[in-house]
Amino acid sequence: MSFASIAYPADKAGRYDLLLRQVRALTDGVSHPIANMANAAALLWQGLPEINWCGFYLMDGGALMLGPFCGLPACIRIPLGRGVCGTAAQKDEIQRVHDVHAFPGHIACDGASNAEIVIPMHFEGRVIGVLDIDSPTIGRFDETDQEKLSVLVRHLETCCNFSHTVYAL
Repeated sequence: MSFASIAYPADKAGRYDLLLRQVRALTDGVSHPIANMANAAALLWQGLPEINWCGFYLMDGGALMLGPFCGLPACIRIPLGRGVCGTAAQKDEIQRVHDVHAFPGHIACDGASNAEIVIPMHFEGRVIGVLDIDSPTIGRFDETDQEKLSVLVRHLETCCNFSHTVYAL
């Protein structure tokens, strides 16, 4: 399989629609969570403008542990309730943060990050991880980002077989 640089649509909804088609094509017949999350992170990294980190954290032993990602090295372990990711996982709620510097307890893995969106992932009715995307642009994420990224996460929840992971979910 070969991949070349793709010209993504300029409009946000069109860009996400193409990214979702790509994720669906890459995950077709593949149920391995790490492989699918790695490709999803790479596609989002390639296709989304104004982001400086994109990846997944997975539950392991009651905390979030770093999973597949693109960007600078990141925090390895995030306790539930700490930072944007830990808050999203603990509350099982999407966190769309306009300015991370105003978020109580924000964990600054990359000082260039100014906005963040975190979408919880589920398996058998419980949070098993999160999709985390950071941006250097304050206010980068809006309702369209939230809606389309939620669709992407729901797709990963259904196509991945999380029952065979080595993580202590």
